[in-house]
Amino acid sequence: MALVLHAASPNKNAFKALIAAEYSGVNIELVKNFEMGVSNKAPEFLEMNPIGKVPVLETPDGPIFESNAISRYVARLKADNPLLGSSLIEYARIEQWIDFSSLEIDANILRWFIPRMGFAVYLPPAEEAAISALKRALTALNTHLASTTYLVGHSVTLADIIMTCNLLVGFSRMLTKSFTSEFPHVERYFWTMVNQPNFRKVLGEVKQTESVPPVQSAKKPAQPKEPGKPKDESKKEAKKESKKEAAKPKEPEAGDEEEAPKPKPKNPLDLLPPSKMILDEWKRLYSNTKTNFREVAIKGFWDMYDPEGYSLWFCDYKYNDENTVSFVTLNKVGGFLQRMDLARKYAFGKMLVIGSEPPFKVKGLWLFRGPEIPQFVIDECYDMELYEWKKVDISDEAQKERVNQMIEDHEPFEGEALLDAKCFK
Repeated sequence: MALVLHAASPNKNAFKALIAAEYSGVNIELVKNFEMGVSNKAPEFLEMNPIGKVPVLETPDGPIFESNAISRYVARLKADNPLLGSSLIEYARIEQWIDFSSLEIDANILRWFIPRMGFAVYLPPAEEAAISALKRALTALNTHLASTTYLVGHSVTLADIIMTCNLLVGFSRMLTKSFTSEFPHVERYFWTMVNQPNFRKVLGEVKQTESVPPVQSAKKPAQPKEPGKPKDESKKEAKKESKKEAAKPKEPEAGDEEEAPKPKPKNPLDLLPPSKMILDEWKRLYSNTKTNFREVAIKGFWDMYDPEGYSLWFCDYKYNDENTVSFVTLNKVGGFLQRMDLARKYAFGKMLVIGSEPPFKVKGLWLFRGPEIPQFVIDECYDMELYEWKKVDISDEAQKERVNQMIEDHEPFEGEALLDAKCFK
């Protein structure tokens, strides 16, 4: 019998076996019309995998579940397969990177992704921990890839297939360019892999997400049908329910007709009177000024600044005494900036991590469209409540000079060294 793979499409765990099959010359049939929540609950499927997870591979010798095990099986169907390395040490390192990919990359991407999609309870501290752990893993991967094209050896191995498939959900759903730009060797590696002919044949064209999905409310599981109830009875009950609905008092006649879909409401900031300050022009000036920063960029900022169309705000982290580990503090600030992506069109920010030893202080400066901090930012970005916010009084020369120093990363800042300075633009 042919090898038959049971999985919904698209599914990054199924892609592992399918790409391994392309490299190994193995034919795998993908089950047609596989429906999650239905096909994987059928008795015949549960005989193959009692917990109903996908993928499952049917083989002449019986079924296999767990995607990495399936991929190893497919690779071993070809004798002396280069996907498995050419020596014992190469094989061990392939296994090493498969484990790393599963435990450090895939697990942390999913800890971030699943709650945001409403399939688990969303807890901001848990998300922050997942992002911190993922960045730690990506930093290690980035360091390894700085001097090599592939994870092991000089050609694609099973480790590359599994790593790339695990990164796929991240790049396509969660990891924006502003996030991955911190890991240039990982970026180069991922785009090299997904554009290999055997990868592309399975994956098609891969595009990087432009934004992190907003948090969705937890999804309720669908109500199962009562066992043993005939189909006709279900229909009768549905009709009874619809009659009950029909018996409810009608809305006024104007509501009897189905309303046309309403256009997506505009962001209130787009409805403000035009401002003489063009935010993108300031961001370009900031990015392109390499010398004489105060004379060029700072002066240019104040020439552009429109106090009627924009407002400046200082922020101070409320819990600086907790900032005892440098990389955790830096990750905390990086996570905040990432979650501010929703305001990129309307904001510019500088975040300083201050101090040569713990506890580190976190202070920031933000430019927002409008006279107040936008309400949608306060509502959507939970980090906002972790900071004390104070509007800048530009008539106060001392406050104005503090703005200048924060924009230019002046050091020492308020008498202390800078551990790091991050820009949101």
